[in-house]
Amino acid sequence: MKLEDVDLMDLDAFQDGRHHEMFEVLRAEAPVSFHEEPDGPGFWSVVKHADLQMVNRDTTTFSSQIGGTQRFNIADVDPEFDTRGIMLVDTDPPQHTRLRRLLNKGFTPRMIGMLEQHLRYRAELIVDDVIETGRCEFVEDLAAELPLQAIAEIMGVPQEDRKMMFDWSNRMIGAQDADYNDDTESADGPREAAMEVYMYANKLAAERREDPREDVVTTLINAEIEGEKLNELEFDMFMLLLTVAGNETTRNATSHGMHALLTNPDQFAKLRENIDNKAYLSTAIDEVLRWATPVLHFRRTTSTATEIRGVEIPEGDKVLMWHISANRDEEVFEDPFTFNIERFPNEHITFGGGGAHYCLGANLAKLELEIIFEEIIHRLPDMQIAGSADMLRSNFIGGIKRMPVTFSPGAKKH
Repeated sequence: MKLEDVDLMDLDAFQDGRHHEMFEVLRAEAPVSFHEEPDGPGFWSVVKHADLQMVNRDTTTFSSQIGGTQRFNIADVDPEFDTRGIMLVDTDPPQHTRLRRLLNKGFTPRMIGMLEQHLRYRAELIVDDVIETGRCEFVEDLAAELPLQAIAEIMGVPQEDRKMMFDWSNRMIGAQDADYNDDTESADGPREAAMEVYMYANKLAAERREDPREDVVTTLINAEIEGEKLNELEFDMFMLLLTVAGNETTRNATSHGMHALLTNPDQFAKLRENIDNKAYLSTAIDEVLRWATPVLHFRRTTSTATEIRGVEIPEGDKVLMWHISANRDEEVFEDPFTFNIERFPNEHITFGGGGAHYCLGANLAKLELEIIFEEIIHRLPDMQIAGSADMLRSNFIGGIKRMPVTFSPGAKKH
């Protein structure tokens, strides 16, 4: 591939896996480059690990709030659905700092610890649901279930409602894929899904004011720092973020991780042999996270004219940080296109490049991945792919939509 062949708006290339070749070319020949886009003024791409860390940590020069964190301008697409300055990811300090201090109340080690035993039990039930059949659709039956049930538990959502959350997040994130959105040019599908989340969140908040419980909703509607509380819109926006970020990302990391293990049988065998070694599993999960990189990019907007690697970038321009490229950076990772569960050190930036925007749910995501892989490998140790994995058509989320698998039938635990 030549530099002039690189087209980061070619969604088919991302679906087919050809984007990796494009980023290889960019890292080698144009680590900071400008790209045209059909629906906007164009954007700058940052594809090297060190540059992504720098952009992510410099919240003054590279703003999350001026233009939001999506490639398109939210205000242009839908002024009523403008999350800038309200949703955690679309804020800069000091507003980001205030929101994060409040939201951290729901993600303390104590809250995560309370969840762990519950999630281990849930993982057993998830495998119970498929183990007797000897086959399943991995994404919906196994990968999607634990993050959905975890988010339902955190939010205090009745488990019978969790499928609605699955549907909402698919419609919001899969907007570029015809499987999830009848009209991929329209914002109606994602907007309607978001409005349904808001209505549901408001109903939950009202119920928790009447009937407080040990869940994040109760914690957040009562959280207060220096006399400040979350207002209704901030609460709604966080529930929206949690519905998508807490579900979509872990689901796709699980699916990509299992796909990598099943297509690299030597790695699968190593993990089976060491599955009860907590340190080994933690190292393996880091490689799953690097390999999967569920969020392919985030956007920043320059608050002032600046430069990266000698390339001048004007004020007000879009800058896309490509996590998927930084996690394959040859300067940081030896043999980056080899899936190696013993890789150490592993400085992946799947949860962001550090700084203020480091993923709030990173510890919960790692815990969920460790729990579901433990359960699957203990009980379905001879799993095999029974067809091709169907990738999401998107240059924003690295997703697997479907992946049929087979295994020897076994007995339920419960």
